[in-house]
Amino acid sequence: MSRPTSPRVRLALAGALSGALAVTGVAVQAPLASAADQGGTGSTSERRAPTVEEGQVVTPGDFTGYGFDQCLAPTQKAMNTWWRTSPFSAVGIYISGTSRACRDQPNLTPSWVVKQATRGWRLLPITLGPQASCQPRFPRYDDDVTIDPRPGRKGTYVRALKMGRREAVSAVAAAKALKIAEGSTLWYDLEGFDHNNTACRESALSFLSGWTQKLHALDYVSGVYSSVSSGIKALDDARVNRPDRFALPDAIWLARWDGVANTSSSYIREDGWRPGGRVKQYRGGHDETWGGVRINIDSNFLDLGKGSTARPQGEMCGGTRVNWPSYEMLRPPRETKNGTVRPDPEKVAALQCLLKQRGYFDTEITGTYGGRVVNATKAWQRDHGFAEKDLWARTHWMSLLAAGSKTTTKYGSSGDAVRRLQRSLNAASPKAKVVVTGVYGAAVEKAVKDWQKRVGMSASGVVNAATWRKLQAGRRS
Repeated sequence: MSRPTSPRVRLALAGALSGALAVTGVAVQAPLASAADQGGTGSTSERRAPTVEEGQVVTPGDFTGYGFDQCLAPTQKAMNTWWRTSPFSAVGIYISGTSRACRDQPNLTPSWVVKQATRGWRLLPITLGPQASCQPRFPRYDDDVTIDPRPGRKGTYVRALKMGRREAVSAVAAAKALKIAEGSTLWYDLEGFDHNNTACRESALSFLSGWTQKLHALDYVSGVYSSVSSGIKALDDARVNRPDRFALPDAIWLARWDGVANTSSSYIREDGWRPGGRVKQYRGGHDETWGGVRINIDSNFLDLGKGSTARPQGEMCGGTRVNWPSYEMLRPPRETKNGTVRPDPEKVAALQCLLKQRGYFDTEITGTYGGRVVNATKAWQRDHGFAEKDLWARTHWMSLLAAGSKTTTKYGSSGDAVRRLQRSLNAASPKAKVVVTGVYGAAVEKAVKDWQKRVGMSASGVVNAATWRKLQAGRRS
């Protein structure tokens, strides 16, 4: 993970010792959304964020999306800016361990933790304590130690096991001091080592077994970060070949700098820690700038718990369908030489329903494009900066479908704000064809980036207030 080492040195270490980590549960109640935002459901807005109750955080929650880790916990201002502008929704923070590079964490306080969780950040608390006995870069200081490699009389590496238990106790104490509550995942950073050194490998596995045992006893969830070719491979081999020998972690964090934002690697089997038990650090230390704030980070992709999910959408206007793969132009019936041309009644019903939700249409849903619909559409057009016309074009659809709060929405977000975004993207382009699920995934990210490019915005995939304004203005190019 990220540490104060030059990029050149970090890249040189990316071989046999690849993966250096920079250094989970908060209960935050999501804010209530208006009935109009919810499409009349009146349910709470979903962020699927870590939860925060009475100032205690349980993290990371159910999530699929991007994260970053950095040796030094960023300032509050930097975190606020990156929430609005970056694609990341998770952050790794070093909370304990005598071998960590950034022992001093001036920004990392209980208040900082609660503020990030309340905003929606998924926190990944990291401990970097004793390292494998054959790891050449450790011990780092005069007062830290490495894992005891002696097998003992019974060959069970009990000394290493006990060290892992002690480190878990220390990590839990640090977590509780920061308001990171029981039920959270705590991650142990075991840097890459020589996987073929038997005593080194077996003592490391025993240490991690002790870490997991004690975390479970203390009601926390166990996570382990390591190079996929050493620590993670050793855990996966133990899972398959010696399933009863070690207490295995609940989740693994693969260090594999292949540039691919997923949670897979050819070094380990695909069935382990699935579903919902993997994080992958897919890019090592590099600078990224979002909103004018530059931070040196490692990039990660998370797939934890149930992943990002959304509750089913509540019924709207007595069951009127409002989710469509495309939203074509509507206009009043008109006479042609081939007879009367009428708009699709189902799309007209959707328009009536959506206008009704926003207070512009106050009669029953009929699916007929009559005078009252024309009056309502012209009122919407007038109030939202459009020329008044007796037709309803894609740009008008976009404005109506995107209407509501301008909450920051990005990969991994879920809920009704995502549904508004998905519908508006389908109105913006007949090629989008985004399935309205309420979950911001890869297909939504592509559609957002394509639209951002067309309207001259930076293709970040992040839908913040500035992006919502363009959607609500009906910008298509």
